[in-house]
Amino acid sequence: MSLRTVSETPLSPIDHHPEPPVDVVAIAHRLAPEIAAHAATVDQDEVFVAENYALLKKAGLREAGVPRELGGGGAEIPELAEMLRVLARACGSTALAFSMHTHQVAIPAWRWRHQKVAAVEPLLKRIASERLMLLSSGGSDWIGGSGRAEKVDGGYRVTARKIFTSGAEAGDILMTGAIHEDEQGGRSVVHFGVPMKSPGVHIEDTWHTLGMRGTGSNDVVIDNLLIPDASVAFTRKAGEWHPVFQIIATIALPLIYSVYVGVAESARDIAVSLAARKAQPDVALAGRMDTELRAAQLAHRWMLDQIALNAPSADTVNEVMIGRTLVAQHAIKAVELAMEVAGGQSFYRSAALERRFRDIQGARYHPLQSGPQSLYAGASALGLPTATVF
Repeated sequence: MSLRTVSETPLSPIDHHPEPPVDVVAIAHRLAPEIAAHAATVDQDEVFVAENYALLKKAGLREAGVPRELGGGGAEIPELAEMLRVLARACGSTALAFSMHTHQVAIPAWRWRHQKVAAVEPLLKRIASERLMLLSSGGSDWIGGSGRAEKVDGGYRVTARKIFTSGAEAGDILMTGAIHEDEQGGRSVVHFGVPMKSPGVHIEDTWHTLGMRGTGSNDVVIDNLLIPDASVAFTRKAGEWHPVFQIIATIALPLIYSVYVGVAESARDIAVSLAARKAQPDVALAGRMDTELRAAQLAHRWMLDQIALNAPSADTVNEVMIGRTLVAQHAIKAVELAMEVAGGQSFYRSAALERRFRDIQGARYHPLQSGPQSLYAGASALGLPTATVF
């Protein structure tokens, strides 16, 4: 992603009328039964959801978020969020891994549509024409950054380990960064894309976890890789919020948390089905479950509302992160109650409810986690700086 403005890089003219956007929600519903059929085996064997990813690619969902004018499906963020919810009801791992690609496409697409940034066009066109799969290292980087970028003639030598790289084995380009320290001790984060087939890049099998086992979120190790100056998208000060990261946080988190809402919804439906077999189901407990689920759904809608403002800022980050905390709290509680509503049946793997219980725990760990989020919200409420709260 480039920081250049419309005045510096004018948007290329469009001389045709784009086709209507692809109905990604309908596609997700069509694929859901087959995706669900693979979910239990993937979880049990702790392997990547490769078959499901092949289905997504064949259906054209990799390029779905690219504007029609640039060769993609033209789906916008609300539709992409609903697509992820539907996929998550079938398989949390498939949806969560794919959300990392989806938000990496949605962000430059938003900048192209709303900020008229032409510099993102080449990437978006490549995603559409080559059906590229993007990887995110946001979980291991975030505002502080990670890894080392040493300045050399013509570029940077990068050495880093990027953890939580969901879908690593299926990825084409890792969107990431590394920290450069200048002679005066100043630290900046250099952002770039890493082709996964580059020499010096390899995947280490580290993803053996409680839940979301099929995401394949293994470590990507970058060893002394040369990143040319021309491949650097932008540079920012390490450890401080930057306008581009306000865009990233505002757009990415609502898409990612669509997945957890979908997981909670599927847990609720399984619990209701199991409880219906009981002679005396706990009606009040079922009511508490639905109340918690509705709270998660409403909080997620609030997150999407912030994107609809089309004005990412420190304020939208605050509102999105409040929503993120509420979705996590209420979705986790809804699934806990689903286990109780179903009773002892929920303890069997065959019911598929305990997998949802394990998968929903991932909602705890994306930024901003509860401590930093509370500090950010409190600083915003009191009119204090938030630039270094992350």
